[in-house]
Amino acid sequence: MLHCKYPGVFLSLAVLLSTINGCANTTFAENLEKSLQADSKLKDNPVVFGAKQVNNTPSPSAKTLPADFPQEIPVYPNAELQLVNPNTDNTGKISARWTSSDPSNSIVGFYRNQLRSNKWEVIKSPTDGQQGEFEAERNNSEIKIVVEPKTTTTELLIEYSPSATTSQTTSTPNPSNTANPDFIGPVQPANTANQPKTNPQATIESKEFNDLNKAPQELQSYINDLASLGVVSAPTNTAKTNNPANQFQPNKNITRREYARWLVAANNAMYADSPSKQIRLAGASNKSAFSDVKNTDQDFAAIQGLAEAGLIPSSLSGDSTQVLFRPDAPLTREQMLLWKIPLDTRQALPNASLDTVKQTWGFQDVGKIDPKALRAAIADNQNGDQSNIRRVLGYTTLFQPKKAVTRAEAAAALWYFGTESEGVSAKEALKLKQQ
Repeated sequence: MLHCKYPGVFLSLAVLLSTINGCANTTFAENLEKSLQADSKLKDNPVVFGAKQVNNTPSPSAKTLPADFPQEIPVYPNAELQLVNPNTDNTGKISARWTSSDPSNSIVGFYRNQLRSNKWEVIKSPTDGQQGEFEAERNNSEIKIVVEPKTTTTELLIEYSPSATTSQTTSTPNPSNTANPDFIGPVQPANTANQPKTNPQATIESKEFNDLNKAPQELQSYINDLASLGVVSAPTNTAKTNNPANQFQPNKNITRREYARWLVAANNAMYADSPSKQIRLAGASNKSAFSDVKNTDQDFAAIQGLAEAGLIPSSLSGDSTQVLFRPDAPLTREQMLLWKIPLDTRQALPNASLDTVKQTWGFQDVGKIDPKALRAAIADNQNGDQSNIRRVLGYTTLFQPKKAVTRAEAAAALWYFGTESEGVSAKEALKLKQQ
């Protein structure tokens, strides 16, 4: 039956075999023979006909956080995961590194707010609104968060060390949390039935600092808005004075280095979506414009950046007498105005005279104001109700140009950038950031 049913098949095979035998010693025969040989790979991986074929070759996949990465640790939303060092020694320690195109001050501000709202006890926080290190504890677990700006990106490192009891036990995930893949802590304890109920209002902390009631009432909202933006911080000598990180000390005099740091951070936060208006931070390889600010100084990037932008007097701007910056000296009122006004007007300061300033402002002590600061005072007067002097000092007939500026007053000055007709406030910048 088979021979009768498929005569053409056997005839073709016969012809083919005879052809091969006739050309046994030719190159064609060798190639043909190889083509008809069984695939050696099939020996180890036999194919079952009719079965669904599965590609077992691993395909590259995007980097993802391990399943045991704690959900109570906030993860910056606009960051790309670069590296994960998972727990390998049963200690539960995990570290991960991200990069983000967002400015570093935005990331610092994010973690200031998130750590507090997620009930982490902040032990250490960046004194610089642009970069630095957070250390926090919660339920005996510890995290370290390092924010470091680079040339075009910002690097973010998170290191997590659980408590001894946490590393030895396996927690049961809360269904209400695991149902949402975008959930970012805090994780509800498993024994919630035994936990006392708290007033929801008592857990809401709207302010970054708990001593703002010591500031003049008119200035408190300015500080709070800038704190939410991640611009202002606790005094830089916190370690020496044992000042908690949540103590702003509004009535303490601000130093020149602190104001320089805040000025750069505030300007860049206000114009986060406008790179052309931002102040570029100086690189560590840049030659310092001041002999008392080395490139290893924590505020070198901001101070040198202001000098290179011509916003503070230095040898770079043609003032050969400005060889010292005096970073830890108190900031005076006229210096505050001189550094800030060019970022409001974005143009050269107008000419000014003693009589002009006296007529416009009515200052009785106009003769004590530095000639350069007179020009800034005139420009500030043209901004009407948005002038720095009016916002910081209210109505006054004494400018007291050599008087030290408090931290609260400095925050008030930095709350708004621009002119009366066009500008942006910290409150507006905060709304845009939260969208």
